[in-house]
Amino acid sequence: MYFVHPQIERKNLKKVFKSFFEKPDFEFLKKKLASYFPEKDLVFTDMGRSAFKIVVEKLNLKNSQILLPAFICDIFYPILKEYNIEPIFLDIDLKTFNVKIEEIPQKITPRTRAILICHTFGLPVAFEKLYFALRNTPYAIRNTQYQIPIIEDCAHSFFAKYKEIPVGNFGIASFFSLYKQFPIARGGLLVFPKDWKIELPKTKFNFRDFISLLNSFSPFAFLFKKFGREIAPKMIRKEKSKKLLGINDVSLNLFSQFLEDFEKSLVTRIELAKFFQKELKSLGFEVQEGEGNVFCYLSALIPKEFSEKRDLFVVQMRKYNVFCTRIWKDPIILNENVQKDYKINLADFPNAVEVAKRIINFPLQNYFEEKNIKKIISATKEVLAKIK
Repeated sequence: MYFVHPQIERKNLKKVFKSFFEKPDFEFLKKKLASYFPEKDLVFTDMGRSAFKIVVEKLNLKNSQILLPAFICDIFYPILKEYNIEPIFLDIDLKTFNVKIEEIPQKITPRTRAILICHTFGLPVAFEKLYFALRNTPYAIRNTQYQIPIIEDCAHSFFAKYKEIPVGNFGIASFFSLYKQFPIARGGLLVFPKDWKIELPKTKFNFRDFISLLNSFSPFAFLFKKFGREIAPKMIRKEKSKKLLGINDVSLNLFSQFLEDFEKSLVTRIELAKFFQKELKSLGFEVQEGEGNVFCYLSALIPKEFSEKRDLFVVQMRKYNVFCTRIWKDPIILNENVQKDYKINLADFPNAVEVAKRIINFPLQNYFEEKNIKKIISATKEVLAKIK
């Protein structure tokens, strides 16, 4: 069975077992990560969204205006409401799925206090182009001291690099969702200026974390896909906390255990992803183009002639034990409350709407070999023929 979210192989069971009983070596982790973020400090949070909320508070963004992608998770909506932040949405590029940088100058206003950029699905934003755009906004031209902080959403992009520099180093602060790339129960990472002082209370490993960890094993993942669609959202809603919390010890241990493996397998993963993209393009899919991608998700747009059958394609692929996802088929601008609160005109975001309609994320695990990709491609061909 093939799943998109990180999976744990049988040979790694010992690492999982050890993670429940060892004390996390935070100093080792901090030293290791300092090589990637030499000018920054860091803290582990319970979730990536908690890290973003810390940035909002540290930058005093309450009652302000920020720019952010129209194609991004709607988990940001309750945070925007909580801090009374007015979002100004940016459409995306159809080739990269990242923001259309050329839109930024015309959307910045005197009230704009920050720009949230997302390295979508693991592909870094083109920072040289972004910096040039910011230098040439009307407000920057009039005032040489005018500078808008950049916040990096690195939820999908651990180990991604732009011009050989790891993402997370380009903005004033950045945040990561570790469980999207590592088989851990939960966890976020906030990278921030060294003069910020941040202390968070630790959380305990709980039942929700246990279920999340089980989801990293294929048999349980299959059962959850089949029976857990109604239960999981209720559990997540129930356990949400407004408090800013730190990561639990088990998740931190798991991250530490799998960090080196992930790093070692990255070159092979990228090579397989490019082979995967080539095969998908031959079938008419439009793939995410750009350099430096770590392929958190192997993401592509289903051929246009199948646009109305995208969801059917995903369902049919399950019969071949290929469990694709659709991140994000419901981005923030398609949330009805967002449309109402911020008077969204979807005609202003044609690319974001199209990608949401056609996006498919295919399985790509660190332990995959070329034969696994070929099996998924074979299933893809058969399903396309069936639904044509």
